[in-house]
Amino acid sequence: MFHTIRIKTRAKHGLLIGLMAATAITMSGCKSHDLLKTSQTYNEGYVLDESALASVPVGSSRDQVLLALGSPSMTAMYDNEVFYYISQTRYRGAQFMKPKIVDRKILAIYFNKNGQVERIANYGLQDGKVFDSISQTTPTGGHDQSFLSQLIKGSKGVPQLPQTGR
Repeated sequence: MFHTIRIKTRAKHGLLIGLMAATAITMSGCKSHDLLKTSQTYNEGYVLDESALASVPVGSSRDQVLLALGSPSMTAMYDNEVFYYISQTRYRGAQFMKPKIVDRKILAIYFNKNGQVERIANYGLQDGKVFDSISQTTPTGGHDQSFLSQLIKGSKGVPQLPQTGR
């Protein structure tokens, strides 16, 4: 009787050691830091090169700005022309969460009426909205109603069927 218990115990230990070895070999093929990482950080938009910005002093022409910094992310032409170079950093804590904007940098280059750089400004997330972005929603007419209120209002208009007399 003691022999059979020892054999079963040895078999269990052997099976356990084999499973641990297989798990270790399998996990060694994975990058452990990527396996445990659930958050993501996204950098989007224009990457500002400080040396390129230094080559565009006040008084530079519009063409010099375009050669040094490239095409702007956005332009505005109200009184005088403005070039905006926009970048932002978004963070998502887990795959199922909506990304949140944690940093925004806006380089604004203002031109005078002669097309020369008048001033250069840097805006960040703490400066608020410099301009409106697209909200991705379309307003519609009528009232916002919940499903339940639509169901209740819809049941009031259901006509009753005539009763047959028996």
